[in-house]
Amino acid sequence: QVQLVESGGGLVQAGGSLRLSCTASTDSFRNYAVGWFRQAPGKEREFVGAINWTGRTTYYADAVKGRFTISRDNVNNSVYLRMNSLKAEDTAVYYCAGVETTDIVWTETGYDYWGQGTQVTVSS
Repeated sequence: QVQLVESGGGLVQAGGSLRLSCTASTDSFRNYAVGWFRQAPGKEREFVGAINWTGRTTYYADAVKGRFTISRDNVNNSVYLRMNSLKAEDTAVYYCAGVETTDIVWTETGYDYWGQGTQVTVSS
C-alpha cells in the first residue's frame, strides 16, 4: 500500500505564494503519474494539475494555469505544487494522488492512491 503525505499548506494573503509537497512511501513513486486536486467548502473536489512520471509533461486546469507549477524530485519521492498569485478562491483542501502509469492523468477515477489533504487558506 502506497502512502502519500501532503505538507506545506497554511494561511497566506492574496497575492502570496505557497509550495505544497507530496511525498510517497515507496521508491517506485518515480513510475507514478501524480495529480493535484482541491476541494473547497461546499463544493466538489476538482482537478488542479498533473505531472507524468518523467516530469516532462504537465497539465493544468484553466483556473490555475500560469499561476501554479507542478514539479517532481524522483530521488526524494516527492512532487511539488508551487502556487503563486494566490486568490481567495484558491482556498481549499489540496490533495495529491498517484497511479503507476506512463500516461498523464487528470481524472479522479484514474488515481489509485490519495493523500489526506492539506488546508490552504487565502485571505483577501
